[in-house]
Amino acid sequence: MFVDEAIVELKAGDGGDGCLAFRREKYVAMGGPFGGNGGRGANIIFKADSGLNTLVDFRYNKLIKGKHGGNGLGKGMHGKAAEDVILKVPMGTTITNLDTGLIIADLVNDGDEVIAAKGGRGGRGNMAFATQSNPAPKYAENGEPGEEIKVKLELKLLADVGLVGKPSVGKSTIISKISASKPKIADYPFTTLRPNLGVVRVGDGRSFVVADLPGLIEGASEGSGLGDKFLKHIERTRVIAHVIDMSGYTNDPYEDYVTINEELKKFDENLLKKPQIIIANKMDTENSKENLEKFKIKAGKEIFEISALKNEGLDKVIYKLADILDTIPKTSLYENTKFSSHMVYKFKEEKPYQITKENGTFIITGDQIIKLFKMSRLDTDEAILRFSNKLKKLGVDDELRKMGAEEGDIIKILDFEFEFKE
Repeated sequence: MFVDEAIVELKAGDGGDGCLAFRREKYVAMGGPFGGNGGRGANIIFKADSGLNTLVDFRYNKLIKGKHGGNGLGKGMHGKAAEDVILKVPMGTTITNLDTGLIIADLVNDGDEVIAAKGGRGGRGNMAFATQSNPAPKYAENGEPGEEIKVKLELKLLADVGLVGKPSVGKSTIISKISASKPKIADYPFTTLRPNLGVVRVGDGRSFVVADLPGLIEGASEGSGLGDKFLKHIERTRVIAHVIDMSGYTNDPYEDYVTINEELKKFDENLLKKPQIIIANKMDTENSKENLEKFKIKAGKEIFEISALKNEGLDKVIYKLADILDTIPKTSLYENTKFSSHMVYKFKEEKPYQITKENGTFIITGDQIIKLFKMSRLDTDEAILRFSNKLKKLGVDDELRKMGAEEGDIIKILDFEFEFKE
């Protein structure tokens, strides 16, 4: 089974809660705070693995969660950090944030990895809040929530050469002759339902990877046939080898050539900027010579004549491809693309919260406020006062007054409700 695309929801582990504890020992007066910090939640990491060639593992595993960090303990003991979740993917996997549309990473080399969802930091125990003015704080933090993100995984094959052409032009036969790949070969269209990769070894010691990309017909760039699923694999190839059925039994060879190039252009104009060679296949058939002469006049390009079935002319093609590849440096597929980042930029004109009024209740939302609320353990008067002061520093109280909030009005954050007080 070949699966080259998957959508997955990730939920990194929450940080462990900080501990609220005090030191109580015989003969030790005023022992003070003794609560340790919570441990970090599990990161969710994608890692490229050369032993994989499909995303099938993610086909049914749509939600992946990381474990929470350990809670802090008394005697100043910190909670244990959760073990990271490492998800192995094939080399050539692109990871995109579906919420922003930005690319998180393009994992090309074996061992490349990226943290797609960061685990929350551990909450601080009351030892961490001790100051001269408050040597025995009666509050501790809950752990920070882990990141939640929805990502799209796309596998784009890592091939130096991509064989393109209409169905049944002989691409599978060619790759079976020049490499150790053993694709299914039959005399009907769309025999090949998944890309085939093969390593080609040149007689002088050079080598390169070739991919047989199936399903290209007119309309492939818009979803016809199988092309919309496999055109994206051509993006990584450095050279395009356009295979033409020169027998002309079913279609005019030149019209096939124009049609496929038009589909490449519609999908991505940059594909036509890649070096391309033309391979005239099935030259052992009747009328092939005549069709080739007509093709040469219209195309005006160098053409390599072969018979893949009889293994004739393939050596010249292999050496030509190797020579072209020697002149083309390997570059990143996303060299000029803006990647996603975990860095957060704060601007003075942007408020970290929003306040709306519904049925007389003031509802406060915003990532920063929600995070602050979730990390606040509101189980002591001192903790509630600290939370209230933080809201004031963020300007929440002033904003509520501007919106007409009065003593006794209900304020709501998530499911937590409290009264507004002057």
